[in-house]
Amino acid sequence: MNVIRTAIPDVLILEPKVFRDQRGFFLEAYNKRDFRAATGLDVEFVQDNHSWSAKNVIRGLHYQLGQPQGKLIRVVAGEIYDVAVDLRRSSSTFGKAACFPLNAANHRMAWIPPGFAHGFLALSNYAEIIYKATDFYAPEHERTLLWNDAALGIRWPIEGEPILADKDRRGANLSCAELE
Repeated sequence: MNVIRTAIPDVLILEPKVFRDQRGFFLEAYNKRDFRAATGLDVEFVQDNHSWSAKNVIRGLHYQLGQPQGKLIRVVAGEIYDVAVDLRRSSSTFGKAACFPLNAANHRMAWIPPGFAHGFLALSNYAEIIYKATDFYAPEHERTLLWNDAALGIRWPIEGEPILADKDRRGANLSCAELE
């Protein structure tokens, strides 16, 4: 597994070994031993989530108080523009975003550590994402940063208007966000 550091060193892009032949391909989507060896992280995943989104859907930027989730993101169909915002007040990258494309064709995955808000934009006609989480989803602890908060400086590569859930439309600016 190859590890690529992003603009925020704790947010990682992971390239698994892909074995291709005339039949197609095979890869290990997750192997605890290989993940630990490549990243130096020993995490326990407790929940797998699967999301399907149409083109121009923006989901996020979501985070949880009290039960922050680390996430291992993998696109299994289509392409997304993935975004992680550092919400760790003690971090030198607090309030900064790491942004990058992920797609099913190159099989890259992203590790988003606990303490980050996460979101994505579906770039293709549809995108399916499977992600592992290090803590359980707790709706009472979920918070949302405003996807287009100018202070974050995220340049979403969107064509037209985004499709948003009400909670994402009502997200808080970083300056007003409830943080730990």
